[in-house]
Amino acid sequence: MRILVIFSLLLALGFSSVSRAAEPSIDSKSTLANADQSDWSSLLQEVIISALSLTGTKYTYGGNSPESGFDCSGFVRYVFNQATNLTLPHGARAISQLGQNIPLDQLQPGDLVFFNTLKSTFSHVGIYLGNNRFIHAATLGGGIQVVNINDDYWTKHFTGGRRIEPQDVAKEEKAK
Repeated sequence: MRILVIFSLLLALGFSSVSRAAEPSIDSKSTLANADQSDWSSLLQEVIISALSLTGTKYTYGGNSPESGFDCSGFVRYVFNQATNLTLPHGARAISQLGQNIPLDQLQPGDLVFFNTLKSTFSHVGIYLGNNRFIHAATLGGGIQVVNINDDYWTKHFTGGRRIEPQDVAKEEKAK
């Protein structure tokens, strides 16, 4: 059933075919910082596939694995780590400090989207999939799910998009 859901979502998002290309030649955090754009684009496709494969996983406050469930930042951290080997910081606010600001109309698949859901500018995070859709860990309504960013609730609460690139995380790790 989960495979059917993922396939349907990929078709709805405009993927004409789903195939795993040869793994990119990127195999560690140190080489990720030097990744060229085509390698990074391949990894972002892996981010999307990994995220979609978790559709339906339950929501758990503080959760950070498929077994325990996910909260929003735990979900984003897990997916990015699995697909790119990057370790993002804990919490939506901390993640929002990475990368470059991207306006809503310029979002690309793999960008992060942030919302004010708890009276805090960056209290919720999800992964943009394309075609006005993003995937996130919803506190209400079934855990990991794909929603339309143009729905009234999300439009009112949208606080920004960020494009993460390998060097952004490498800078963060060096600063520690």
